[in-house]
Amino acid sequence: MSKGEDVVLLDFWASPFCMRVKIALAEKGVSYEAREEDLIGGKSELLLKSNPIYQKVPVFLHNEMPLCESTVIVSYIDETWASPPLLPPCPYGRAQARFWADYVDKKLFDAVRDVVLSKGEATEAAKKELIEILKVLEGALGEKDFFVGKAFGFVDILAIAVSSWFLAAEKLGNFQVEAEFPKISGWIKRCMQKESVAKIIPDPEKILEFALMMRKMHGIDH
Repeated sequence: MSKGEDVVLLDFWASPFCMRVKIALAEKGVSYEAREEDLIGGKSELLLKSNPIYQKVPVFLHNEMPLCESTVIVSYIDETWASPPLLPPCPYGRAQARFWADYVDKKLFDAVRDVVLSKGEATEAAKKELIEILKVLEGALGEKDFFVGKAFGFVDILAIAVSSWFLAAEKLGNFQVEAEFPKISGWIKRCMQKESVAKIIPDPEKILEFALMMRKMHGIDH
């Protein structure tokens, strides 16, 4: 972090959206202060002031200027710290990356969450939806190492953070990503070989524990 730069992240350890920001910062080699929020006990004044619309993490503060929404923040990080770039050099490649980033944003975590926070027939419907989304992503990945070519980048950052919740979805939905989606599974392993990812993504077993606690809080399990 260059002199005079103040980078703060209002964080929550299990949030894939916060993980995205941390991975992007790690890729760029930017040092920052992560402040863990207590989302259950009470959100900080800084969070409520910095994100009055949604009152959610992550909130990214660069020299005290707040930004919200993980994809917006990752874009800002990519533009502010130029190297290494997270988007392809050509306009077509960047447009493709933005298309898949948008697909991941609109579909993936909601489908995972719906599996995790449902039961009975609702779980089966949610699992079916998640499997359809993973089929699309499996096709988009094809034979490539990463989503938009040879380099780990923007789309991979958004998607790999959500994959930290896959184990919880697998256990509660009774299916296996590795068995059904070998390309996605191989992509996860490649991403996890990157230090920027491996040091940020929590142990999926801990996410599973958190998911089970959330189910109790929502009255799904007793």
